Amino acid sequence: MDKSLSKEPMLEMFIFENLQLLEQLEQTILAHEKERCLENAVINEIFRIMHTIKGSAAMMMYDSISSLAHAIEDLFFYIREFHPDEMDYSKICDIVLDGIDFIKNEIGKLEEDQEADGDSSPFVENIEQYLLLIKEASANSNLINEAAARPAGLQKKFYISTSKSPPTENIKRYHALIYFTPGCEMENIRAFNLVHKLKDQADQIDYLPADIIENNDSVEFIRENGFAVIFTTHLQQEAINELFMKEAFIDSLDLRVMEDEEWEIEQLRARNQIILEEEPSVSNNEVREIGANLHSGSTRRSLISVNVDKLDRLMDMVGELVISETMVAFNPDLMTATKLENFHKATRQHRKIINEMQDLVMSIRMVPLSMTFRKMNRVVRDMSKKLKKNVEMVIIGEETEVDKNIIEHLSDPIMHLIRNAIDHGIESPEKRASLGKSPAARVYLEAKNEGGDVYIIIRDDGAGLNKDKILERARARGLMQKPDSNLSDGEIYSTILLPGFSTCEEISEFSGRGVGMDVVHKNIEEVGGAVLVDSTPGQGTTITMKIPLTLAIINGMRVKVGNSIYILPITSIKESFKAKPDNIIVDPDGNEMLMVRGECYPVLRLHQKFRIESALKEIAEGIIVIVQNDSGSICLLVDALLGEQQVVVKALPKFIGKIAGISACTLLADGRACLIIDVANLIILAKVK
Repeated sequence: MDKSLSKEPMLEMFIFENLQLLEQLEQTILAHEKERCLENAVINEIFRIMHTIKGSAAMMMYDSISSLAHAIEDLFFYIREFHPDEMDYSKICDIVLDGIDFIKNEIGKLEEDQEADGDSSPFVENIEQYLLLIKEASANSNLINEAAARPAGLQKKFYISTSKSPPTENIKRYHALIYFTPGCEMENIRAFNLVHKLKDQADQIDYLPADIIENNDSVEFIRENGFAVIFTTHLQQEAINELFMKEAFIDSLDLRVMEDEEWEIEQLRARNQIILEEEPSVSNNEVREIGANLHSGSTRRSLISVNVDKLDRLMDMVGELVISETMVAFNPDLMTATKLENFHKATRQHRKIINEMQDLVMSIRMVPLSMTFRKMNRVVRDMSKKLKKNVEMVIIGEETEVDKNIIEHLSDPIMHLIRNAIDHGIESPEKRASLGKSPAARVYLEAKNEGGDVYIIIRDDGAGLNKDKILERARARGLMQKPDSNLSDGEIYSTILLPGFSTCEEISEFSGRGVGMDVVHKNIEEVGGAVLVDSTPGQGTTITMKIPLTLAIINGMRVKVGNSIYILPITSIKESFKAKPDNIIVDPDGNEMLMVRGECYPVLRLHQKFRIESALKEIAEGIIVIVQNDSGSICLLVDALLGEQQVVVKALPKFIGKIAGISACTLLADGRACLIIDVANLIILAKVK
């Protein structure tokens, strides 16, 4: 491969745009597979996507991707032009999906700075063989039909052309003037890519500027004067217009048929590098009006692609700004000063601006779950076919947004949970029929916002979890120490999240190793979330993942424990108060509990938990903070409440590792490091004690 073409901007554009096209193609295939027919619009879309991928891959000299895309394009060209009757739609979908997987794998190598060295020839050969089969089947069908329609004794030869070359009549010359969307960047590369794709449909192509790759100044020329292309083709003007406008970041297009004399003049102009702006027939303003008319009925927006690393850096800088603002506002040197009204007024205005900036940056980082959710359609499709189960997936709340750093941790857990639901939860068609259930099983994938958290729920209408079998397997592996009478259903069901736990007797392609649910638990725990398991025998299983909306900045309560300061997330705090001695209960095992409005809560002394010296001897001397999550509520004993503060969440250094009861750290106004309490973990520890 020519390394000169592998410049970072071109490669980034290639990866980004082709991944988008592949996701679009995959969802199109999955949406139409069960209909057992492909409408013309769908065929055209598949053909267009593969044509685009073929052209861009060829331009970048990724021959394996280009040849595979070309083979799929040939297949759908034949389907589009000849509409064969004998087609295995399941086979066609398999071919396209296998091609998508191969191309995604190759692009994944490029993302990791590796060579795209995969061999696509087996896929190409498979496609060519299938194309030959449907050609032969179509030919035989036509021969039979024609023989039946002709008088006896007459014979006629049947021939199917494999050539894409159009007839020479109706060739026209066109002039196209293209303006790209302002701010899209790399206009010269986009122009070259456009010409490259046009080569399959046109001849005698001239364009201005001609040195779009070699000369970086061509970018400014294209921005000011547009990109002009002159070519001949058999296609109609509407088809050409559609071909151009389907390309990304085209803002406006002026396309017209040229007369012979005008053609000769324009060729001469292109050869002599005469600026096409001198063309009297159309002005820049008119061109932009034409572009606006082409987009009539839709809202145009200016879009720009931003590198994810730059976005992360911006978020870090906003976080540092929040810290520095806190340091200024709570500077000890200012606490004793007087006549600071103007300073405090300026500080409040400063904080208002920072909060608005923070909200804006956070909104930029928010990514809808739709793409992650839709990927699961493929998982359901493949497993249903291999396990011979009829399973449908229902997606709810895919528009829900989460922080982009969190969404990266969700794909694997959701995939494992859906695979488990289909493999373990969903019964065989025969068993569902005997139980009077619908032949088509359903797996629901739902997302919703509640407060500062996002809930992702995966549930099925299968057999549910076998509590007795889970308990038996857990005890056999030494994972359950408490007596059965002290175990709730939730505690038993949560055992499936432990490493190495599995109820499968045999290891299969999809399960049996006890790894999948452990991955779910670890990934969700890494982002400060929790996993809840519930099941009803004979009706199905529901697994809920509770994750924070963002990992970057939270509102916290500063609490004093001995001489140390900790941060409690505000969203976890239910209430705080001074305990009365009459409400304190100590059980025979020495466990302290507090009676609050008729409910009994376990008490956890934070200074004892974190081994900190404290002057507190009795619970009534300190402050009680009731914290809660879906697992329950506990009372935390602290020395004092110091006030609310917005904090930037920082990960604990790797050399420290995981600390029980601690999720992350932050910086205080005086520059000291402060630990953030993991409420979910403390609640679990309090219940185990």
